[in-house]
This record gives sequence, structure tokens and C-alpha cells, in this order.
Amino acid sequence: METLHRPVLAWYATSARDLPWRAPEATPWAVMVSEFMLQQTPVKRVLPVYEEWLRRWPTPAALAADAPGEAVRAWGRLGYPRRALRLHAAATAIRDEHGGEVPSVHADLLALPGVGEYTAAAVASFAFRQRHAVLDTNVRRVFARAVDGQEYPANATTAAERRTANALLPDEPETAATWAVAVMELGALVCTARSPECGRCPIRSDCAWRQAGSPPHQGPARRGQTYAGTDRQVRGKLLAVLREAHDSVPQAELDKVWEDAVQRARALDGLVADGLVEPVAPGVYRLPR
Repeated sequence: METLHRPVLAWYATSARDLPWRAPEATPWAVMVSEFMLQQTPVKRVLPVYEEWLRRWPTPAALAADAPGEAVRAWGRLGYPRRALRLHAAATAIRDEHGGEVPSVHADLLALPGVGEYTAAAVASFAFRQRHAVLDTNVRRVFARAVDGQEYPANATTAAERRTANALLPDEPETAATWAVAVMELGALVCTARSPECGRCPIRSDCAWRQAGSPPHQGPARRGQTYAGTDRQVRGKLLAVLREAHDSVPQAELDKVWEDAVQRARALDGLVADGLVEPVAPGVYRLPR
């Protein structure tokens, strides 16, 4: 473990990005907001939305006092807007059940609406400097290569990966918290999915994948997510109209965004089912209140 800990931590100390949710003054709420926004979304897209979000809602109580539709509106084009509803629901629970303070206990975090194992571990580690294994896509890829000698991890997190992550976790909580974010940063900046910069990697001499000759992935083909022409694109166009309207929108306005009436209706029905859109009268819709 020492052969991995020391070089990765030293690399992070000099190479980490200066991000607002990592600043010493960042509150646990700021860390939680960043973790919700960063799921499946690049940092450069998150930063402006994150900064505006915290200006408007600097505390969970501030967000909870506003309508969930306002969270969806402020989410803008980050994608996967159900995250906005889940963050609003988590903020409401924090206000009602935890006195407005993000809980520091992992089990309490995990019990919040919209918070899964990854987010609970990340907030406990990054906001409260606790010892938890934090397994996102970047971390899993680093461990797959450095420890298992595989180019990519399995499509879903396995029990073996969790055992590896826990075995590699430093004993001291503060060091463990830094290790968790350092490995994540290594995966984001150096040990990337498509073009890893092995020459810059601080653990290249101990990487099992490199030692094995960097064998190509042997598992099922890894397919990128498509967007153009999908229901997800239609949903985004419909939500864009509703976000900009600041009031109820008639069906005729929504009909303009997509020619395929069947697909458009299916996307709208999905938005209603997900709680992202409310029908207020026959053929009239708005963001949830």
C-alpha cells in the first residue's frame, strides 16, 4: 500500500485542481451540492451552475424554502435533472430532520432522499474528513489498472472492487480522506478512460496494467451514451421551454420543440411521471411547485 499511497498523495499535493468545493471554507452543504452536480457531468459545466446555486441557496434551508421547480430551473442544462429534485428533497430532509445542518454520520447521510452509497461516502469523506472508501468511475478505473491489471473495471461496481478500495484505504481518517480525493483526481487528469498519460503517472512503475504490457479490454464493448434523437434530448427541449417561461405553458408551445408527436408525448409523459413537470389543466404544464 505504501508504494501507492506516498506517490499518489505527493502528486495530489502539487497537481490537484483548485476547485471551490475543495477550499477550506467550503461547507458540507457546498460539498454535497458539488457531488450531486458532478455525477456524470464534467467539472467545467458544473462550475458556473454550482457557483450561482450557492449564491442563491447557501444553505439546505434556503433551498428547501423554495419550490422544487425552481431547483429544476436553476439546474439549467447540466442534464439528468432528476438530480435537482433529489437535491431539493435532501435539503428538505436536512432542514426538517437535522436542524438545517448536513449530517456528519454516514448512516444519516445515506438515509437522505436521493443519497446513495457513493454520495454518502463522498460527503462524509470530503466534508467531514472521515475514513470511507469512495468509489466513482475514476477511482474504479485507477484501481482496475494499478491493482488488477485491467484496462477498465466491470460495468457495475463489484464486491471485489469494494474489498480492494477498503484494503487500500489509509488507517488515519485525515489521510484516508485525502487519499480518496487524490485517487479520484488521478483518474480524472492522468489515468483517463481513452488516453491515459502513463508518462505522467506517479505510480506507473507499480501499475499492474503497465507491467502486463497494457493489454486491451477483453470484456463487453464499452458503448458511449448517445443523445441526438433520443427521448432524453426531447425531454431536455421540453424542459428548456418550461424553465424559460416562469409560468404555465400551453401544449401548443411544447409541440413546437419536436416534430415526432409520439416521441414528444412519450417524453412529456416521462417528465410528468418523474415529477419534473406538473399538468395544471388539460394541455397546460409547469415546473413543480
